[in-house]
Amino acid sequence: MSQSENRDIRVARHYHDRTAHSSWSVRQGGHYLDWDVKPFLYKVYPDLPVIQLPRELPSLAGDALEALSGAPGALGDLTLEALAALLFFSAGITRKKTYPGGEEMHFRAAPSTGALYQTEVYVLAGAVRDLAAGVYHFCPGDFSLRRLRGGDFRQEAAQAAADPAIAGAPATVIVTAIYWRNTWKYQARGYRHLFWDSGTMLANLLATAAALSLPARLVTGFVDSRINHLVGLDPDKEASLELVPVGVEGAPASPAPSVEPIAPRIIPLSSSEQDYPLLRELHAASSLVDPDEVSQWRFATPLPGRGMPSGLLHLPGPRTRAGRDLSETILRRASTRQFAHVPISGEELSSVLFHATRGVAADFPSGLVDLYLIVNAVDGLPSGAYCYWPQAHGLELLKEGEFRGQAGYLCLEQALGFDASSVIFFLADLPSILPRYGNRGYRLANLEAGLIGGRSYLGAYAQGFGASGLTFYDSEVVSFFSPHAEGKDALFVTVLGRSVKGVPGTTVPIQISKS
Repeated sequence: MSQSENRDIRVARHYHDRTAHSSWSVRQGGHYLDWDVKPFLYKVYPDLPVIQLPRELPSLAGDALEALSGAPGALGDLTLEALAALLFFSAGITRKKTYPGGEEMHFRAAPSTGALYQTEVYVLAGAVRDLAAGVYHFCPGDFSLRRLRGGDFRQEAAQAAADPAIAGAPATVIVTAIYWRNTWKYQARGYRHLFWDSGTMLANLLATAAALSLPARLVTGFVDSRINHLVGLDPDKEASLELVPVGVEGAPASPAPSVEPIAPRIIPLSSSEQDYPLLRELHAASSLVDPDEVSQWRFATPLPGRGMPSGLLHLPGPRTRAGRDLSETILRRASTRQFAHVPISGEELSSVLFHATRGVAADFPSGLVDLYLIVNAVDGLPSGAYCYWPQAHGLELLKEGEFRGQAGYLCLEQALGFDASSVIFFLADLPSILPRYGNRGYRLANLEAGLIGGRSYLGAYAQGFGASGLTFYDSEVVSFFSPHAEGKDALFVTVLGRSVKGVPGTTVPIQISKS
């Protein structure tokens, strides 16, 4: 691999076009689900030391919408209990349900495409109270950590990310993805899902950190091979996606021990796996190879701002409080399976859009994706197609009319798009993003769509209604919103509305302290 590979943006363009959905491709694909090799939903290291995490967790104080602002109050201490809360409310099992026939489903704190949960979480700990320094894997199945390495490796991560502050953060969460767990169903298109799903998980993680008064920020630029090696990943099967330093920065760690190769035994996910070279080629071509390249990439010239149109429809002022704390919001969250044809209010939609798009502390600028909406049933808003402008918190009316049928069709002909009160389509100007950020810009755009989608979930459930994520017919989404969206690419869809029914299930035995 050479430094120029990230700059060869033909790779990302080729991948995106090859994995686009159309009515023809969906019907002619011929892919079927081989249930005999469905991947197991947990990564298990059977031989590693186990540390059981505390099951009595600190309360996520304050209102859920306040937590979405991302600004912590009085700075807290990163204890093992606080770390357990971060892990539970971002990647933990929040509910179990047994279906007729005995199949038990485990629902997680953050949504995942197809409920396949390919996102894995590791912890690089250096100054966490009651936890020895080391590199750990988090297993939601038994709510535990397993130690991969003993010792303080924060300097290694800081050097790999060209980010000295990581060496002083008490811990850094490392988010990875196992390809096969998603490609089993979605084939090569699953690469997009890695960033949608890690984005929704990070929305939970960053909001939880804010509720716990812990500083946290998102790092997307790093030497991929060094982080993969630190965690002991097989890069043909699993890859590091993002880093999140957490806690009040202290004195930098001492130089890290030698990072020797490790290959702990892992229980296979299934009896056989299928490889998708198109996915691996893009990940390799969007990887950075040394700290100098990371620094150069991080300080790429930002995208120019768009000229704001006149005559925007200004939304009602967003709520500052929803009356529900973040822990209750996350525990109640589940992707809505059926919407009632009942409107949401203009204030509710306004609050979702506002709080979801305020940006997060990150090493790349926000605003890579644009939000286009089909409004079906929102009190105070005419039905129609809109573009949302976060700076003015206003909507640009593109065309007025009843577009339920089109919304359902664009969402891969799924009823949720037809039934939803509002459908949010995330589009990005890839022809502008890729020349500035290289192939890694494709990761960023999909990640930001996932982050905003995840924050939309939280904003909806905080206010008592539902949300879900959907896939779509790529070029037809762009055509529907054109000429306004001409030249852009569709990335993700989030639908909002009131659920037909609640979500039954058994809550897992986690205790939330009210003190």
